[in-house]
Amino acid sequence: MHYNAFHCAEPNPAVIPTLMTYVEIAIVLLILALGWFWFDSMRARETGIRAVRAACAAEGLQLLDETIAIAHLRPRRDRSGQLSWLRVYQFEYSDTGDNRRLGSVQLLGNDVTLLNLGLRLVN
Repeated sequence: MHYNAFHCAEPNPAVIPTLMTYVEIAIVLLILALGWFWFDSMRARETGIRAVRAACAAEGLQLLDETIAIAHLRPRRDRSGQLSWLRVYQFEYSDTGDNRRLGSVQLLGNDVTLLNLGLRLVN
């Protein structure tokens, strides 16, 4: 076969499967990483919900909607220097049954580091 300057050389069939293998490996690794992140996020969220429910019960407050929502997510090092995710979740609660107040819970990895029930009137 004759190739002129405007045609590309025929691809080497031995190189294409190797390239596809690397792409497939990268896709599988990406899917695994996303799956791990999702599982870790759900586990941290459940830890946060348990902490918020316990705090609301201890203070005589009502957790509204029985859920928390992610507000911030960033990498941060823990006390041992290991890189982990710092997650801040927000939630709403009521102290009278007629109002909605905003609170937050902060987790580093799966450890609750801060739980804020905000300011409210004390009788």
